[in-house]
Amino acid sequence: MAGDGAAVLKRLKSELMQLMMSNSPGISAFPEADNMLQWKGTITGASGTVYEGLSFKISMSFPQDYPYSAPTIRFISPCYHPNVDTSGNICLDILKEKWSAVYNVQSILISLQSLLGEPNNDSPLNGDAANLWDNPVAYKTELMRHYRQETA
Repeated sequence: MAGDGAAVLKRLKSELMQLMMSNSPGISAFPEADNMLQWKGTITGASGTVYEGLSFKISMSFPQDYPYSAPTIRFISPCYHPNVDTSGNICLDILKEKWSAVYNVQSILISLQSLLGEPNNDSPLNGDAANLWDNPVAYKTELMRHYRQETA
């Protein structure tokens, strides 16, 4: 079954419908044009975090053997965060060694939204952000210096 393109497309279409019907606050994703394996998404920072109200665009690229292999996800918007590097690459265990076929687009987006407010400072991709994390005022200042509101 791995590598069966039709099964992958069917799964992604099903996940898209699930996501659209879920009304999960602050997350969304849709396929790009006519390519079900390439998606664009938006994550808005959860209330009560330094990212509250800030929106970030992401790209999602699904492999031919999805869900048996994790999608490649990157921030398109500049995202100042301990677990995101300057190229938008993300250090999140469920996208790497802890990946499981039980994850879906919605659970990935929710995990990314959660990561914004709860970084793993033990394995930072951005050491400066990790060092500033415990100083919310300085962190927010630096975050806003990097932040750009992306329009659709």
